[in-house]
Amino acid sequence: MGIVAVIDFISGPAVGFLPMMALGPAFAGLIGNVRRSVVIGAVALTLTLMLSIYNAQVDNRRGYTTLIAVAGVAVAGVAATSMRKRREAELASVRSIAEAAQRVLLRPVPRNAGQLRAAVSYTSAMADARIGGDLYEMVTSPTGVRIIVGDVQGKGLEAVETAAVVVGAFREAAYDEPDLMAVGKRLERALARHLLGEKFVTAVLAEVQERDGATLLNFGHPAPLIIRPDGSVDYAEPPERALPLGLDLEDGPAPTPHDVPFVPGDQLLFYTDGVSEARDRANRFYPLEERGDLLKDPDPDAALTAVRLDLADHVGGPPHDDAAMLLLRYRGR
Repeated sequence: MGIVAVIDFISGPAVGFLPMMALGPAFAGLIGNVRRSVVIGAVALTLTLMLSIYNAQVDNRRGYTTLIAVAGVAVAGVAATSMRKRREAELASVRSIAEAAQRVLLRPVPRNAGQLRAAVSYTSAMADARIGGDLYEMVTSPTGVRIIVGDVQGKGLEAVETAAVVVGAFREAAYDEPDLMAVGKRLERALARHLLGEKFVTAVLAEVQERDGATLLNFGHPAPLIIRPDGSVDYAEPPERALPLGLDLEDGPAPTPHDVPFVPGDQLLFYTDGVSEARDRANRFYPLEERGDLLKDPDPDAALTAVRLDLADHVGGPPHDDAAMLLLRYRGR
């Protein structure tokens, strides 16, 4: 507005820069509060009136038109600022609700459970969202530490609702059931009452007992990554592929529990396909098995942060799918 005023003052009425004074109130609505927009609108109208008098245009059609235009844009700017602030308040409220929902659905896992240390990382593919279709949970049961990491087919609120069903059923079954197969059947029954059509949930269940290694039960989910103290990396592949949760197990191979060595110094990295199937601009998958060195940090949360940042650098932009990771470390005594 100052530049327009100076140019109009120097150039005189012949050039006609005065209508550009409306740019000030127009851009004022993008930032700041309502008071700021009112002040800028009042300043713009005052400058326009003063320059119209100086240019002897205040009593002709051109002067009236300019004053009305600047006043109209100033009023519109104030209204736009008021609406923007109201939407910002609504968005802040929605975010606080989403954070509360996240604490209920995806609560932080225990950092320590006996000789185990754990950390989680979750990145939602939805803009400004805190939760999505990926899920995880860690429960200390009478038979050991039980874990689930899964991925609901689809996105949006429907996927979040399905994830809530799975996590809720797992929290109950992990305490009550004697083994992972019984836990899996409880999850199947819960999803049978909830899912419609060909929806499904891939998931991997794990049970870790001291000195007995880890037992995995894989329902069509990417195999966890095992990182040994010497830096070697391997996938904990199931004996054979099985159908995801939510599909009738009678129509395909049922998962079978399989044991994997898990001793002090080892790490187990559970993840969803938002990690393993992330691609760069050249359409190359994220080489997770080559990133074992990123997990050497003594702090498991810092180690997962390093993997998450490396994944974002590989993709080179916002994630295309939800990405969840759960890192489990066997500390030993």
